[in-house]
Amino acid sequence: MKTKHFLLPLLLVGTLFSCVSTKKYQSLNDKYASLNNELVASQKETRACKDEKAEADRQRAIADAQREAQIASLKDQVDMLKKNNNVALKQLEDMSVISSSQAESIKKSLDNIGAKDSYIQSIQQAAARKDSLNMALVMNLKGALGDLEDQDVNIKVDKGVVYVDISDKVLFKTGSFDVNDKAKVVLGKVATVLKAQPDLEYMVEGHTDNVTLNGNNDLMLDNWDLSVKRATTIVRLLQKQYGLNPAQLVAAGRSEYKPIADNSTAEGKARNRRTRIVVLPQLDQFFKLLERR
Repeated sequence: MKTKHFLLPLLLVGTLFSCVSTKKYQSLNDKYASLNNELVASQKETRACKDEKAEADRQRAIADAQREAQIASLKDQVDMLKKNNNVALKQLEDMSVISSSQAESIKKSLDNIGAKDSYIQSIQQAAARKDSLNMALVMNLKGALGDLEDQDVNIKVDKGVVYVDISDKVLFKTGSFDVNDKAKVVLGKVATVLKAQPDLEYMVEGHTDNVTLNGNNDLMLDNWDLSVKRATTIVRLLQKQYGLNPAQLVAAGRSEYKPIADNSTAEGKARNRRTRIVVLPQLDQFFKLLERR
């Protein structure tokens, strides 16, 4: 019994001691784990800082190299400029000073260049104005004759000159210079546009195909006669019936020698039989520009 009573306190003390040691051990173990985690985190941060520093050092080295290259390039450019400057100075030293007469000659040459430039600009302005007037005239004529077929009336600008081609079937009876009824309608529309341009002159050209006229015709010997008589007929109508100033008109015959199509086909012959109204270039204005030179 006494032995049992003695062992019981020992077991209680051992049990208490064992419990206290486990709790303390667990607390120390938890603290160790926390410190270890902090250590790992610190090591990671240290490695990251080292990597960032290494990258910064690498970028700085690249920037320094680029800067050195730029500085070297700029030095080379400065050296080249100095060299060129020295060469230029040497050339100036070797040159003799120009005389006053030479200076005056240079000044006159520069003045002439300026005058020629102004002259060229005035010609360009006149050409642009002429092109604008031609375009306005073409648009007005097309508007007036818009109801006619293109094969009967053709209005165009070629090399700065306005042409109005009217088929002979619109104006004349076959092989004759007598106008038909349709001609007066067409010519009336054309005359309305032309009268609005009192500063222009017009040449009326007669054109034929290459078919020889009947030799029994007492009024016309050949296509020359036919082309001229057709031109003068149109000019008289424009003057007397539609009031165009005769001083603005010129009548001309071209016969068969200015074809615009092949006379070997019926279609080509039909195209060649035409009356052409040419808006004459204002040569007097051009010559005035030349006189200014």
